[in-house]
Amino acid sequence: MRRDQFPEVRTAAGLVRGRRESGLAVFRGVPFAQPPVGELRFAAPRPVTRWDGTLEAFTFGPPPPQEPLGPPAATAEGPSAGDDWLTVNVWTPDADPAGHRPVMVWIYGGAYKFGSSDDPSYDGSRLAREGEVVVVTFNHRVGIEGFAHLDGAPANRGLLDQVAALEWVRENITAFGGNPGQVTVFGESAGAGSIAALMAMPRAQGLFHRAIAQSVPGTFFSEELAADIADVLAGELGLRATAADLSGVDPLKLPAAGAAVSARMSQYADRWGAVALTPTPYSPVVDGEVLPAAPWQALAGGAGREVDLITGHNRDEFRLFLALGGLLGRISEDQAAVALRALGPGPDSERLYRAAYPDAPAEQLFETVHSDWLFRMPSLHLAQAHAEGGGRAYLYELTWPASAGGGVLGACHGLDVPLTFGVFGGLGQQLIGPTPPPEAEALSSRFRSAWTAFAATGNPGWPAYDTERRLTHLFDTEPAVTAYPEEVSRRLWQSHTFAALPLTAP
Repeated sequence: MRRDQFPEVRTAAGLVRGRRESGLAVFRGVPFAQPPVGELRFAAPRPVTRWDGTLEAFTFGPPPPQEPLGPPAATAEGPSAGDDWLTVNVWTPDADPAGHRPVMVWIYGGAYKFGSSDDPSYDGSRLAREGEVVVVTFNHRVGIEGFAHLDGAPANRGLLDQVAALEWVRENITAFGGNPGQVTVFGESAGAGSIAALMAMPRAQGLFHRAIAQSVPGTFFSEELAADIADVLAGELGLRATAADLSGVDPLKLPAAGAAVSARMSQYADRWGAVALTPTPYSPVVDGEVLPAAPWQALAGGAGREVDLITGHNRDEFRLFLALGGLLGRISEDQAAVALRALGPGPDSERLYRAAYPDAPAEQLFETVHSDWLFRMPSLHLAQAHAEGGGRAYLYELTWPASAGGGVLGACHGLDVPLTFGVFGGLGQQLIGPTPPPEAEALSSRFRSAWTAFAATGNPGWPAYDTERRLTHLFDTEPAVTAYPEEVSRRLWQSHTFAALPLTAP
């Protein structure tokens, strides 16, 4: 076996063997914690057990149990079967301890109930090769396993998995050619929400030095809300919301309970408030211990001020969900009114939105308030909070429209993912089309250049955000820096506080 084609690295737990692929050394499916099953079910992650011999790191580890989003993606590298869900993958220009390259660690999205690092959309090859960085992706628990608030189990187990993966990076990445003192976390949607939480978590302090949070969701749960949701999830199985009860359920069968509750979220509007209008019963829980405060309050108070932050959103975030739900062109005035009252910033939000957008039809109002509440304003407010707390933040908005389907999806949620990785299959093909046009390739190049420059230097190439000028980089065919462009919505939300969402009725 040729060592140059199958590079070997000694980790703290044992020797791993990867493969040379297109000029990179690639390692897949390396365990960073023990499988969270059996006695470790619903527990915080435990350090991985050492192994003898050499672990062949050729195949992605199995994805964590989750609801089916669609047919499984076929990849040449796996994933493997089994319960070793907590694994990392590394793409590095050279597995040489002398490399000391910047490290970029991706945290996937998926409404805190979907996601796995074997998704072809998260292939780190182009970022690592063209940006001369070490790219790491990993699995963490989702759904009931990772985020349901259960008696007898630590809160936010999915976040604790992320901390364990970052600890693995700190302890091992030097051997893969990375610099453990120059780690950037980046992620989208629930991955961005996770990053916002990590910035507020004492257990994550010092594990990363820069952060890129793409489309931060504003949904963080209070303990009371999370406990009530967990009662409903467990009740679907005729069980109590305890680790003892649920640990007897096959991990592969448990997601069905979450899927059943997700399908009828609107029935709980009187108890769960705006959360009932989302497609997921999971979010990080502000439990006072693992996550002491909601990220916006924590960052404004100075938490994470030593971490440089890029955050931003896509212009037409909610358009994707309208399309997925078959609702494009079908939103009524009544539906718009319900959304404006439920999601807007205050008891008079319907009147304020209609006055602020006087010519907007029902569907535009419906989409705008969903986009604002769920992604746009939480991302803006995170930049504001970080700047107010003494940190350095950079703000962006993606305004280039997805080209598939004649551009009907606009700059929708998720469009930034294929642009970030330069991978145009899977999600990229659905949003951009089977062959990316030249402007998509050019825009993707600018994304990757900005992200890798930030990982290397802390500067993505545009001015830092401040609360007076509110300078924002626009990612489009012609890039620009301007005052934050969604000024109408910004004014509507300027006095709103994003905090842990309450249980609205017992």
